[in-house]
Amino acid sequence: MRVISYNLRKHAAAHELEELVDRWEANVLCLQEASASEMPSRISGLTLAHATSKNRLGLALYYRENMFELRAVKTLELKKSLHDIIAKPAHERVLAAKLFDIDAGREVIIASFHASPLTALNSLRRHQIRTALTTLQTMGEGVPILMVGDYNYPVFKERLHERVRGEGYDLTLSDSRTYTRYRFLKGHYDFATSLGLDIDKVTTLPQGDSDHLPILVTAGYKSGHREFRVAGDPSQDEETTE
Repeated sequence: MRVISYNLRKHAAAHELEELVDRWEANVLCLQEASASEMPSRISGLTLAHATSKNRLGLALYYRENMFELRAVKTLELKKSLHDIIAKPAHERVLAAKLFDIDAGREVIIASFHASPLTALNSLRRHQIRTALTTLQTMGEGVPILMVGDYNYPVFKERLHERVRGEGYDLTLSDSRTYTRYRFLKGHYDFATSLGLDIDKVTTLPQGDSDHLPILVTAGYKSGHREFRVAGDPSQDEETTE
C-alpha cells in the first residue's frame, strides 16, 4: 500500500492534492490542518472516508475504493496541553479508518495523527501517541495498524523510539527532513508508527505550499498472522521534562 501524509498548513496546500495523488500513485491519503467544510468527496480517484468536524482545521482521510472497503471510522480526542486548553486549536487529533484490503483479503487500520504543537512537552506527545495506538487496537484485535501524520517531535526521538518499540510498535522516519522552512525548527516532524506491517520505505516528497513536506509510506503485511497487543496503561506516562 502507498499512503501519503500531508499537513496542509491551514489548508493552504489543498490545491496540490490531486497532482500529489496522481504523481505518487497513492491509495490512501491522510491529511492534517484540513478545512473539513472545503474537502471534496473525491480526490483523483480516492474517496473521502471522513473529515473531522469539531475543528476548523482538522483531519481527513481518503482511500481507493477499488483496493479497499471501508469498514469503520473512529475519531479521538487526546490529552490536552496548556496551549490546547487556552487556544483550542484542535479537539480531534486522530482520525482512523478500518479498511478491508480486497486483494489481500484482510483488514488494516490506517490513521491520520496530529500531535500537540511544540509549546507542549515531548512527554505529552508521547502520551498522545501511546493513547492513540492503544485505542486503535480496540478497532480490531490482531489487525495491522499504520498511523501517520505530524508528530511535532523534532528532537529527543531516541526516547520516543524506545517507548514505541517497548510497546511492540515500529517507528519509521522518512529519508530526509519534513520541515525545513525555519532553520532552528528543521527536522523530522512527519513519520509513521506501525504494527504488523513491513515498512519498505518512507519518502519525503518535494516541498509545496505547506511548511511541512508530504511523506509517502510504502508498506506491506508481515508474513504470517498473530495477535498484536500493546502493554501498559497510557495514564502512567507522566508529564515530565526531557
